[in-house]
Parts: sequence; C-alpha cells; structure tokens
Amino acid sequence: MYAVIETGGKQVRVEVGQVIYVEKLEVEAEATFTFDKVLMVGGEKTKIGKPYVKGATVSATVEKHGRGSKIIVFKYEPKKHYHKKQGHRQAYTKLTITDIQA
Repeated sequence: MYAVIETGGKQVRVEVGQVIYVEKLEVEAEATFTFDKVLMVGGEKTKIGKPYVKGATVSATVEKHGRGSKIIVFKYEPKKHYHKKQGHRQAYTKLTITDIQA
C-alpha cells in the first residue's frame, strides 16, 4: 500500500518503512507526526481525493532535524561591476513512515 501526501508545498509518494526528507516541521525529534493531507491512497483499490481523501492519514516518526548541503547563489552582470555571492542551506526533517490509514 502506498499514499501520496502533501507537505511543504510538495507532493511525496510514500510507503510504510520508507525514509523521507521534507521541509522542516515544528515537531521535536522522536515524536510521531500525522499527515492529514492525503491526496491518494493506492494498493488493491485506489482512492483519489478531491482534493484530499476523507479519513485517510499517514503516520511518521521524526528521526532528526538537520540542514542540507550548502548551495552557492551567484548573481553577475557583465561590464557593470556587479556581482553578489550568497550561500544557502535548506532546513529539513528526516521521517520514517510507520502507518497508512485509508
């Protein structure tokens, strides 16, 4: 059984036991988080929501919070003596999917 959930403005396909990285959630580590924005549940019988499946939830255990690797943002205009260099590290939450309720 699998499900498609919405989190952080993105859609993620998940299965039980899968480890996913999502935008940072305001939940402490080792806690359980429940997603109620389930767009689709698949398996023997597929349920598609309009926009969400009623009564469907996905439970996950928060393993840790962290920050991704640094990316460089470099803006440059030739012949104008303009350049700007910035770095960015995106915060994330590591989750393990424990249960899918349809």
